[in-house]
Amino acid sequence: MADKILVFYGSYRSDRMGIRLADYVVSMLAARGAAAELVDAQAVGLPMLDRMYKECPKGTAPAAMEALAEKIRTADAFIFITGEYNWGPQPGLKNLTDHFLEEWFWRPAAVASYSAGRFSGVRSGSIWHQILSEMGMVVVSSTLAVGPISQTLDSEGHATGAPGAALDKSFGRFADDLAWWTEATREQRARKAPPY
Repeated sequence: MADKILVFYGSYRSDRMGIRLADYVVSMLAARGAAAELVDAQAVGLPMLDRMYKECPKGTAPAAMEALAEKIRTADAFIFITGEYNWGPQPGLKNLTDHFLEEWFWRPAAVASYSAGRFSGVRSGSIWHQILSEMGMVVVSSTLAVGPISQTLDSEGHATGAPGAALDKSFGRFADDLAWWTEATREQRARKAPPY
């Protein structure tokens, strides 16, 4: 059975560079046999958080929120692609994530960060580890950090040059770590119901 992995991306900028990393991750996961799907916050288009999914009376959640809740509930694992805005997470990705809570529980998540500069979005990536853990996910220790993104991935999301070769090399461990936790959490949920 292929691991069902949702890859979340949250930039709303007109010239989005991070979509290259999102496309790369989806492509690389698919090449490994996973059923990876990109969830683009801009395309989903949820409003600024007013009411969480669980706060909507049954049958009244906006269609996009209802559809995404079902995708999250049935996924095996998650990857969050995050840029860095002033040392912090992108508001679009955070807003999308905060619409849900219990739907995330008891599954693994991984973080891939990027930036135009040499710090590769790692400050935002570190913050995401804390956020996702608080939201009930097991956050794997392996990360991807890509920067400068324009020198690492071309416009089609293909690795390029020496930075791209380094990304390709590090992707294996990142994906292996997530796959191990995906199998472990799936098997544990099948054996024993979560405590809450």
